[in-house]
Amino acid sequence: MDMFLTLVSGIAWTIVYIEASRMGLRDRTYAIPAVALGLNFAWEWTYAVRSLVVDPSVQGGVNLVWGIADLVIVYTFFRYGRAEFPAFVARWMFVGWGVVLFGMSFAVQWLFLARFGAEDGAAYSAFLQNLLMSGLFIAMFVARRGLRGQSVTIAVAKWLGTLAPTILFGALEHDGFLLGLGIMCSVLDLVYIGLCVRAKRDGGMGDVPEPEPRTVTNRADSASMEV
Repeated sequence: MDMFLTLVSGIAWTIVYIEASRMGLRDRTYAIPAVALGLNFAWEWTYAVRSLVVDPSVQGGVNLVWGIADLVIVYTFFRYGRAEFPAFVARWMFVGWGVVLFGMSFAVQWLFLARFGAEDGAAYSAFLQNLLMSGLFIAMFVARRGLRGQSVTIAVAKWLGTLAPTILFGALEHDGFLLGLGIMCSVLDLVYIGLCVRAKRDGGMGDVPEPEPRTVTNRADSASMEV
């Protein structure tokens, strides 16, 4: 049962990342909320590398697959994410903020690892950031007023990817803390699924952000300046 639930979670989250990559490239945006993306990316690479170096496991291999799949989503964030911010946020400011965000995400994972150890640190941080992600997906849907950069597939796969470890670590291993966090994740995930299904039925894709401003040189002005 442990292996089955681990594989269900691994397959479901891999579907999330593949679909999020596809939607992000198609709609020219990022398909996972920025803070959640940073935390997930840091979690996957932190525990993938640790597993490869210290304690090889099936979950470690799954983490590595997730981390590699996430690279495309990180690319879409830095490539298209600037358009989701107000016009006064220059591109260099956006990139700088993104670098800080990812750096702090790794710091958070390493602090969990140092404080709680590999097993508890991985579980506690994963469930807490999944709860955060579940809320942020709803917030992203509201901010974009529809399904732009999102899909029912992402919503359902995200729910199943979190439900499987909730059953494994929360129910089967009798961890009330993780079970409670997992249940709250499911509640928010089911709300998000409902929003996505309704939006798809109504055909609403959401607002399209304004393109990034480009500097245009006026030839006439240039000529007058040369004179």
